[in-house]
Amino acid sequence: MTMTLHEYYQDAKAKGKREFNRLKGRGQSAHLSSLDGLLKDVDIVGSVSLGTFEVPLEKVVGTYYHARRMLFSKSFLPLESDNSEFGYKWMEVCRAHLEEGIRDPIKVYEYLNYYYVMEGNKRVSVLKYFDVASIQAEITRLIPRFDENDENIVNYYAYLDFYNETKLMSIWLSKPYRYQRLLNYLNDYHPEGIAEEEKFKHFDKYVFRPFRKIFLEFGGEKLPMTTADAFLLYMKLYNIPWELDESQVRSIMPSLLLELSNYGEYEELEIVTTTDEMEKTTLLDSLTSLFGTRFLKVGFVYARDTERSGWTYSHDLGRRYIEEKFGQQIETGWIDQVPEDDSAYEVIKKFAVEGNYDVVFTTSEVFRRATVKCAIELPKIKFFSCSGNRPYVHMSNYFGRTYEPRFLTGIIAGALTKTDVIGYTATDANPEVISSINAFALGVKLVNPRAKVLVAYTGEWNNPQKSTDISEKLIEQNADILSNKNLIVPRDVTWDYGVYAMLCDIDPETKQPKNYLAAPIWKWGNFYEKIINSLLNGSYQRMVANSTTTQRVLNFWWGLDVGVLDLYMAENKLPNDTLKLVKHFKDMVKTDQYHPFVGPVYDKEGILRVEPGEIPSPDEIMSLDWFVDNVDIID
Repeated sequence: MTMTLHEYYQDAKAKGKREFNRLKGRGQSAHLSSLDGLLKDVDIVGSVSLGTFEVPLEKVVGTYYHARRMLFSKSFLPLESDNSEFGYKWMEVCRAHLEEGIRDPIKVYEYLNYYYVMEGNKRVSVLKYFDVASIQAEITRLIPRFDENDENIVNYYAYLDFYNETKLMSIWLSKPYRYQRLLNYLNDYHPEGIAEEEKFKHFDKYVFRPFRKIFLEFGGEKLPMTTADAFLLYMKLYNIPWELDESQVRSIMPSLLLELSNYGEYEELEIVTTTDEMEKTTLLDSLTSLFGTRFLKVGFVYARDTERSGWTYSHDLGRRYIEEKFGQQIETGWIDQVPEDDSAYEVIKKFAVEGNYDVVFTTSEVFRRATVKCAIELPKIKFFSCSGNRPYVHMSNYFGRTYEPRFLTGIIAGALTKTDVIGYTATDANPEVISSINAFALGVKLVNPRAKVLVAYTGEWNNPQKSTDISEKLIEQNADILSNKNLIVPRDVTWDYGVYAMLCDIDPETKQPKNYLAAPIWKWGNFYEKIINSLLNGSYQRMVANSTTTQRVLNFWWGLDVGVLDLYMAENKLPNDTLKLVKHFKDMVKTDQYHPFVGPVYDKEGILRVEPGEIPSPDEIMSLDWFVDNVDIID
């Protein structure tokens, strides 16, 4: 049955009254916002006429004039009497909308990415009542004075910079740095057949707006983020397509929303530093384990083969260990020589699906992005990424507190150096690497406050030749002790442990490694045993689940105390007193009597980073972006 204009108005007014009374009862402002009231204490430094554009009505949040605000509820619904002049005019606008559509653009001011109506309040009210998505508007932008202490204004200026580059009005991000991140992706976006000056419009029409439609269709507006924030995570995983594959996005959107519910700059992750929770079992779990009704097929993904890579060899030792340990409860398989580029995604996905695996471990940081894409698309398979970076809901991380054995090798280096210059090669300055460098340097400083640690980066995950070249550069800087990721180590040393990096001293005559002194040891078998056991007894499933629709985001980060890391020492090459000291500190670190980062700790600029007697949290250690005061970075 068709409603009359009067009935439409009565219905809109009734909804407006209910909203008004509800907000007033909560002690909140129940009338529409007015821009002239908001700007009383704001210094506007400029206004810019942008022209006429389509704007989303959800972003039209108020009127310009304070007097007009009294006519509407908070969401633009009418409050005036049916018989008022306002009521009659509202009904005429309603007639125009129903019969021919509202064509004339309204006039608005844009302030901090929201719109306030200068002319056309009733048109907005009618269209909002009918749930229309957008309206044409002549826009004048009001620019406030920059204030570094106002987060909203700082973010708005980042948006203005982005807008000046792209002229995209539909993008709004919640963090200033995210605009540059998105712009970096867009600068590399070159859809085929589209002129460079048209590519941003193409992106908006064929990529972002379809994504926004699907995101909202699946309830994305309930998340505490903008559509552009959500798209940034999608883009991080899939890059920017020339045109959005809507069927593909719909298929992954439920999983993507689950990830987004836990996504943010300071997301709530669970850093698991002990195995206590994993070792808890219920009676049902014990009976299930006893009668052996659970079976897992476990896959391992390697970047290199075991003959060429100590890292791969160490993980394969772990695979063979659990295969023997669990017997017929598990079956393992592996794939090696997996490409270390974007094609890894298809290779890993095919391996996981065709192998019918229940669990897949990807053993290199380079596979992190490919792994989370597979995990989102294959939610029935449990994916674990060997990485020190952030985990995801669908993909747990596992790594070790490598800073603990690095601290011990630092003690050795500091005790044995004669030049007081120690070289350290690393891949790049990510938080895991920085924590290891700092712990190593603190170990050096503990026994030798005069010594400096010179750090040089290879820029690549696994490049023995580049690592060797950088080592030679460090030796030229007078380093007589080196911690090197890719030294050629005798096979008898690596055979039992899978050692992939060593601390060595340098022959002053040949400038070549003389003695291999110590190395952090990964005991991946212990790692994999604990994770597989938790999957078999059900404790892992209980860890990730909770009573809400979200899941815990887990990062397994174990150390010397759990036995997943250890220290190899060439005891016949080390002084007895140094051996005693290192073993003493190793025991204290294992039993939590000493922490490598106990304060005071100063950075290179002399800033006190850790207060005396304090210990940084696991999250703080995993987020380090500064170096201690005896570290120098060289190009």
